[in-house]
Amino acid sequence: MSLEISPAARDALESWLTGSRALRGMAENTLTAYRTDVVEFIAFLTAHHAEPQGLSPLARVTTPDMRAFMAHLRGGGAAPRSMARKLSAVKSFYRWLAEREGFEPTAVLLARAPKFQKKLPRPLAEDAARAMIDTVSLQARDGWIGARDAAVVTLLYGCGLRISEALGLTGRDWPMGESLRIVGKGDKERIVPVLPVARQAVGAYLDLCPWPAEPDSPLFRGKRGGALNPRLIQKVTEQARMQLGLPATATPHAMRHSFATHLLSAGGDLRSIQELLGHASLSTTQAYTSVDEVHLMKVYEATHPKAG
Repeated sequence: MSLEISPAARDALESWLTGSRALRGMAENTLTAYRTDVVEFIAFLTAHHAEPQGLSPLARVTTPDMRAFMAHLRGGGAAPRSMARKLSAVKSFYRWLAEREGFEPTAVLLARAPKFQKKLPRPLAEDAARAMIDTVSLQARDGWIGARDAAVVTLLYGCGLRISEALGLTGRDWPMGESLRIVGKGDKERIVPVLPVARQAVGAYLDLCPWPAEPDSPLFRGKRGGALNPRLIQKVTEQARMQLGLPATATPHAMRHSFATHLLSAGGDLRSIQELLGHASLSTTQAYTSVDEVHLMKVYEATHPKAG
């Protein structure tokens, strides 16, 4: 199917994306995915109706059109999760377009996404998380590289950082105090505490690193001094988990998840953990914290003002 769309539709799409970037602070990866999904929808309508879809035809989308689009995605082998994401992008675009053009977008907004079971990331046990850090430090031939890898994984587990956030640190972030200012998804800032063990791990790496921690240079460097590729951290954790006999779910992201789960198990409240992780909604944090329902209720009862 051709992905050609009319100039008017493309101009509207780009205006929406520009506004989303400026007003909502969306990440570039999210904007790229939104563009792809909406273009696919408009291109489908073009083929479905055998005519270009300018702004007027887009305003006349019907419930049968939406059913045909979902059937098209299903027939193309799209998984339920992927279908739900695409539909969400289309709905977001249509809310904006309907307000700008003055039409009723009910047919689009009432379209139902297929149900799917969200996969919960699996945390590591506390001893397994520590063993992962220790083993990662021994994987590399060069001592400074082993210290670097251990420092990165320690930040993932000790501060709950995303791998992109850890590798986005620069020399300006060193020396680290008791907290660290992190710019996460959508350019949202948050403050995370830095445990002494994390500071020590980064310090041990920098003592061995052949390159100084210059303000505008990446804190974590590759073998030749450039920015460290996240794939290398994924690879070294993969080697460590195989050596330790851990499941395939023991990834760098699982270290961040383990941080949240262990905090909650120790009595931390969901709202604080949400802020530490940089999640936009509490429901996202709940999905990351696979603890038993009884413990969740205890946290709820202890922290909710209306409980009891």
